[in-house]
Amino acid sequence: MSLKTISPDEVTYYALNNEINIPVNDQIPLNKDKEALQAFLTENVAPNTMKFASLQERLKYLVEHHYYEADFLKKYQPAFLEKLNQFLTAQHFQFKSFMAAYKYYAQYALKTDDGTQYLEDYKDRVFANALFFADGNEDLAVDLADEMIHQRYQPATPSFLNAGRARRGELVSCFLLQITDDMNSIGRAINSALELSRIGGGVGLTLSNLREAGAPIKGIDGAASGVLPVMKLLEDSFSYSNQLGQRQGAGVVYLNVFHPDIISFLGAKKENADEKYRVKTLSLGVIVPDKYYELIKANADMYLFSPYSVERAYGKPFSYVDITKEYDKMVANPDIKKYKIKARDLENEISKLQQESGYPYIINIDTANRANPIEGKIIMSNLCSEIMQVQVPSKLNNRQEYEVLGTDVSCNLGSTNIPNLMHSRDFGHSVEAMVRALTYVTDHSNIDVVPSVQHGNHLAHSIGLGAMGLHTYFAKNHMYYGSPESLDFTNIYFLLLNYYTLKASNKIAKERGESFHNFENSKYADGSYFDKYLNQTWAPKYDKVRDLFKNIHIPTQADWQALKEDVMKNGLYHQNRMAVAPNGSISYINDTSASLQPIVNRIEDRQEKKIGTIYYPAPGLSNDTMPYCQSAYDIDMRKVIDVYAAAQQHVDQGMAMTLFMRSTIPAGLYPWKDGRTDKMTTRDLNILRNYAHYKGIKSIYYIRTYTDDQEEIGSNACESCSI
Repeated sequence: MSLKTISPDEVTYYALNNEINIPVNDQIPLNKDKEALQAFLTENVAPNTMKFASLQERLKYLVEHHYYEADFLKKYQPAFLEKLNQFLTAQHFQFKSFMAAYKYYAQYALKTDDGTQYLEDYKDRVFANALFFADGNEDLAVDLADEMIHQRYQPATPSFLNAGRARRGELVSCFLLQITDDMNSIGRAINSALELSRIGGGVGLTLSNLREAGAPIKGIDGAASGVLPVMKLLEDSFSYSNQLGQRQGAGVVYLNVFHPDIISFLGAKKENADEKYRVKTLSLGVIVPDKYYELIKANADMYLFSPYSVERAYGKPFSYVDITKEYDKMVANPDIKKYKIKARDLENEISKLQQESGYPYIINIDTANRANPIEGKIIMSNLCSEIMQVQVPSKLNNRQEYEVLGTDVSCNLGSTNIPNLMHSRDFGHSVEAMVRALTYVTDHSNIDVVPSVQHGNHLAHSIGLGAMGLHTYFAKNHMYYGSPESLDFTNIYFLLLNYYTLKASNKIAKERGESFHNFENSKYADGSYFDKYLNQTWAPKYDKVRDLFKNIHIPTQADWQALKEDVMKNGLYHQNRMAVAPNGSISYINDTSASLQPIVNRIEDRQEKKIGTIYYPAPGLSNDTMPYCQSAYDIDMRKVIDVYAAAQQHVDQGMAMTLFMRSTIPAGLYPWKDGRTDKMTTRDLNILRNYAHYKGIKSIYYIRTYTDDQEEIGSNACESCSI
């Protein structure tokens, strides 16, 4: 049966998988997932995989039929290719769940042009990735193959999917663009959105610099249309420019909370919005300075400032003005046009929209800039709110040519798998291999369709190594999510990632005799970045956590001092090194929990196109781990914030933190409910956002709300809680 003709009624694995949700004698039948996995491999994969007599025959076929590039293979001797392939075969990789195998073969495995046969198993994709990212370095190729086949390292989807392919999109995940207050910049941004969406990236844009609706144009009052029409143009651009129809284009627009269009900006996402301006697929995010939180707490009026008049007063775009610092001066300045609203009215509007749609994302911009060791200003984030890098505005002429070429951002991402990396033979060596793989991506990204992105990448060499599987690791080691021990572990794990990515970046800078642009004006160059690691001893507080790290060297103050001296002397190759992405689909193929967030359910139900629901047991779920596999919807979100805050202190960029809420909140979960109502209210979200700001969180991604009818059925309602 060809892949093209498979239907759910003709195979057994969908039905077997669905049986997971039917308790048997009050027990969750996890064995059905293993049966579904085996049936999938037998009924789907085996008969539909193209067979080859040898590795050389396979590679020859893939190159000649334009599936693989020839160049990356030519960098190695045939004998080495055989050796690497034999090494990977000897690891006997096996998927641990039906979902993992299904996701891999549905989304990642290379298929024939007619879509009827698979040309790669998982080992083959790892083989191509290792060779491609090692760029001819045999030792690195072996290291990367080792990291990926044991799933200690997972490249981001675009990198993992496209490595080695002849017909591919870009290797990078997403892009950040800024728009300045002129028509040439708007036109160029729309063109850039079209081009970047075409090559496979999600795009973030800030609209904060654009003058508000009703602002003057050439001295004529009421002439400006504001940000809403630009939002519609961008949404249409992303809808039109997709990746060969396989994946929709996607974008987010950000607006500062002090922008006069902020209320209408939020309103564009509401169900009852005017269809002329309503955005259905475009994501929304708001840039929030500290001053806003001050005004909320004081229950004060707040002033919204016209970007046009602010730019005239300060000589730079609105995004680059420190509103917290300049707020009182801006209020007092008669030359700056301003509008007065109640701060708490805006706060409630944000919460209402988050209840209704999950948007907007929240970027605590002053928090991000205080922690930023790089000279310059972070002004926005990306589609998943974890990328935070300095940008420089461009200036365009009437031919949309760059008179001043500024810097925008591309995201080169990968992720550690925490449960597996904790068992690495050499934690630091593993991280170095990952950094080198990501370095290849940033070095070989050439986004010439958007010169500002290309320029920014060439100057910064930025990467973003993150993590996934945190809740899985907690459960396997009998730690409740958000417990003191779990916070202790998170703190030390990310301290290690920070230390070893710094070491790797310093080593690459020394090898190449090159640091990122403007390194000399960073807090790395003057050594001040390292103060927090030298002013105290960073070590596990709990015996249990200390035991978990017993085989991994935790840097001492002497280690940090030595690293400080090395960095000050030889520099860093990467301007940015770490970022924690949501890790959606790649966490499934890694059989681990997504990112740092709690699991959604012990048995997650995932809607898949055409076939309906697939059930996915929480990785590592057993009678032993059951009590620790709490659903995100049953956890106090302050615990999630605490976990992310423990990591954030070591992460130079941001983290995509999702908050999970129930429409009906379990009794006792939040003390401020105090018997008032068990329904989720705007007040709940207000409190959580302010708590996140207090804890030093740089961004909040989605708010996901579970509308519970109190009649949940299936395995998640199995009262025996056994397997």
